[in-house]
Amino acid sequence: MKRFAAVDLGASSGRVMVGAIGGDGRLDLTEVHRFPNEPVRVRDTLHWDVLALYRGVLEGLRAAGPVDGIGIDSWAVDYGLIDADGRLLGNPVHYRDSRTDGVFEPTLRKLGEDKLYALTGLQKLPFNTIYQLLAEPLAPLAHRMLLIPDLIAYWLTGEVGAELTNASTTQLLDVRTGRWAAGLIDQAGIPGRLLPPLRAPGSVIGSYQGTPVFAVGSHDTASAVVGVPAADANFAYISCGTWSLVGVELDEPVLSDESRTANFTNEGGVDGTIRYLRNVMGLWLLQECQREWNVPDVRELLDAAEAEPFAGVIDVDQPVFLPPGDMPGRIADALPTKRSGRGAIVRCILDSLALAHRRAIRQASELSGKNVDVVHIVGGGARNELLCQLTADACGKPVLAGPVEATALGNVLVQARAAGVLDGGLPALRSVLRETQQIRRYEPRGDPDRWQALEDRLWG
Repeated sequence: MKRFAAVDLGASSGRVMVGAIGGDGRLDLTEVHRFPNEPVRVRDTLHWDVLALYRGVLEGLRAAGPVDGIGIDSWAVDYGLIDADGRLLGNPVHYRDSRTDGVFEPTLRKLGEDKLYALTGLQKLPFNTIYQLLAEPLAPLAHRMLLIPDLIAYWLTGEVGAELTNASTTQLLDVRTGRWAAGLIDQAGIPGRLLPPLRAPGSVIGSYQGTPVFAVGSHDTASAVVGVPAADANFAYISCGTWSLVGVELDEPVLSDESRTANFTNEGGVDGTIRYLRNVMGLWLLQECQREWNVPDVRELLDAAEAEPFAGVIDVDQPVFLPPGDMPGRIADALPTKRSGRGAIVRCILDSLALAHRRAIRQASELSGKNVDVVHIVGGGARNELLCQLTADACGKPVLAGPVEATALGNVLVQARAAGVLDGGLPALRSVLRETQQIRRYEPRGDPDRWQALEDRLWG
């Protein structure tokens, strides 16, 4: 058995998982350490506590024991700045901080929204790294910008770099060439020295205490898409957690005006693929309601939601739902019927997410020309039986739910291939998942015309 440590840093917690792969193709995954990821507000700025995260990583690697490789993935866009001596300049700022509010629209006008999309292929999001750097007071003092997984890798190995799948989320990478967009960086007024050398998934970054540290799909969604157990190419995926990342896997980006208008993004994937997707607000809305109501067991809320079909739908991607705080009140205010019971609020969230999933998958298929026969839901949302069934109903297509740990599994699979334990492309890696992971199937039911009417009502 070969053992690989997957460091997976999420927006609310981090964990270290160990994947053990045998010569018979068996793949076992074990969580060895979990630790909280709790943002800290200092005066008017929301920060990540990156030193606490690093301590959790070190504790997890100790708990993992001897391993044959280490890979790191996390959320996208956020970064730490280091000076010429490698010292961290301040705690990284959280993407939900409001510091880009006065930067986003003027930058779009300056650079040209259509030109920016044609070059980088990214959807219009105010927290993309380009806007954060333009709002960054420490940028003139910094030597390098390191995205969160690259910062952790630097502290483990001493090696500076930027892994491609995460670099593709910065809106500073040329989506066609896979290189930093030097002209754009100069035009935006961002110091070019901040952008480190790029590296591909599967390369060796360096070593930590004699163990190789591999570049994986360090954007967690890139690893999650590797972890989709698809049997053929005609699938859509939903990496469902705090965000729902909804899309299809392509060989080339889609850079049309129609794609830009629909706010789709072209992010880099493992093996040169393109993750053509839209960010949907995701289970963030439910998580915030749980926190506000102080209800730790989501099952209680889902049971109440079962009795409230079509309590109302909202556009979950409205900016009003992005910040934390009083999510139930904001959802109740957005509902035409002004219903405020917990069951109604939760059912509204789930119906609205299923509707947003439907719309994103339909548009991704139409804009890319790729047929979709089945929808895979991976990540924590694969446990949510009601959401999975509603998504099947809304899309009118079978939903295959699982694995829950797709991100860690994708991380481990890329490491194992880099170490020579596995070989082949993404289809070969995914075949391992189909043989070893539990997957539940949901067949569509109900009236598809009703979902179409809801979509028409919300978006025309």
